[in-house]
Amino acid sequence: MTHIQSILVANRGEIAVRIIRACRELGIRSVAVYSEPDIASPHVRLADEAYCIGPAESSRSYLQQDVIIEAAKSSGCDAIHPGYGFLSENASFARAVTEAGLVFIGPPADAIETMGDKTSARTLMIKRGVPVVPGTESAVQSPEEAERIAAGVGYPVLLKAAAGGGGKGMRVVEKPEDLRRSLESAQNEARAAFSDDRVYIEKFVIEPRHIEIQVLADSHGNAVHLGERECSIQRRHQKVVEESPSVIVDNDLRARMGEAALLAARACGYVNAGTIEFLVDRDRNFYFLEMNTRLQVEHPVTELVTGIDLVKMQIRVAEGKKLPFTQDDVVFRGHAIECRLCAEDVRNNFLPDTGVISMLRPSQGFGVRDDSGIMEGSEISIHYDPMFAKLVVWGMNRTDAIGKMRRALDDYLISGVETTIPFCRFVMDHPRFIDGDFQIDFVQKHFRPEELVQPDADHEIAAALAAIAAFESKSPGPSDERNGQPGAVGRCSPWALQFRAGGGGL
Repeated sequence: MTHIQSILVANRGEIAVRIIRACRELGIRSVAVYSEPDIASPHVRLADEAYCIGPAESSRSYLQQDVIIEAAKSSGCDAIHPGYGFLSENASFARAVTEAGLVFIGPPADAIETMGDKTSARTLMIKRGVPVVPGTESAVQSPEEAERIAAGVGYPVLLKAAAGGGGKGMRVVEKPEDLRRSLESAQNEARAAFSDDRVYIEKFVIEPRHIEIQVLADSHGNAVHLGERECSIQRRHQKVVEESPSVIVDNDLRARMGEAALLAARACGYVNAGTIEFLVDRDRNFYFLEMNTRLQVEHPVTELVTGIDLVKMQIRVAEGKKLPFTQDDVVFRGHAIECRLCAEDVRNNFLPDTGVISMLRPSQGFGVRDDSGIMEGSEISIHYDPMFAKLVVWGMNRTDAIGKMRRALDDYLISGVETTIPFCRFVMDHPRFIDGDFQIDFVQKHFRPEELVQPDADHEIAAALAAIAAFESKSPGPSDERNGQPGAVGRCSPWALQFRAGGGGL
């Protein structure tokens, strides 16, 4: 069994902040990495130490495996936590970390490899008896084969990139005459995004909902599920609003989906936190979609309804410890909703926006959680994902949670970029969402940007006054959240800028 004393967080933004705070609560030293423009980011200021790993482009910084591992070794870390995105589901990175004598806080590389390839994952699930959507077990080899398979499963069909994620390389084909063109388009997009143009075919599920199950497994053969998350409010196949529990999942369906999720995890020798994603049709039949071999963006809703800190559990499992509870110990209380807050112009087809945050006043209050990776003065750039924070609420029931989220969205003040807050507010007010009667096509069916309610005058005045107050009170130097003292700069090297307490002020 390993006793982890120091963790390098190989990420940025709100998830890096989240992990660093968990480390501090556990008494574990944290080391951050950052690209050049991220030098004054919250995750850098919160960490005990920080290393610059390159310029803004992620391919030259946050995706540099060798540089990150060298930073971990140079700083005396025992382990690396990848967060999500970047290298979190990269099997070669997981192997390189362990080969360097460090602990990878995530699943084994073989599990990442198996479940990261959608065709191999699908084949494995079929062998183990996990329900899957009818379609191919492997990538199609030609347009002629695609036409034959599509005719066999019946239209509409869904084309999906074998190495894909985030909606890349995905196309819905309604009729035979559109198949060849859609296949070529999906292959081109998959090749550009993943350097892998393999595409497979599934039957398109009618009125589907996207429901996922959180699992935890240790290295001693113990595994539990932590219930479901409803993730059907999406735009461009990417989640925007998530909640737990789902209104369509009763105790029986939860138990059956949970067992299927655990079966899938055991099938690939999974250890640590992971998520099995399912499609659920209008008759509540569920089908395996994919496995995310990492911590999910929406993990806070599960934490709020179970009271279980998933990041701390990840660290505990990585140390070789047993899970401290069994399935019977998992109790669900209340209802949680998460809104992803992104720098996007919702009135212009969710086009990403850039700019400097001139004013920021996050929501507060009982049952409100703001997982943020920005502060006043932070720049939202083109180089990274536009999500800057997650606003999460907990209520005694779903109605209570929706009301709390409405209030929290209204209270959230931010200037400098366009955000998805107006869209999230639209969702909270929509009758279909309130009634729980929605599917993954909610945005296409119901969202009309021109119908968004404009901010009222009082809210705009409040934002303007807060921005003025922030400007007038801005201190000349950055502060350290730990002790209110200026941040410290340590020695420089050709590849790293190291922050240590007691060094010279910025």
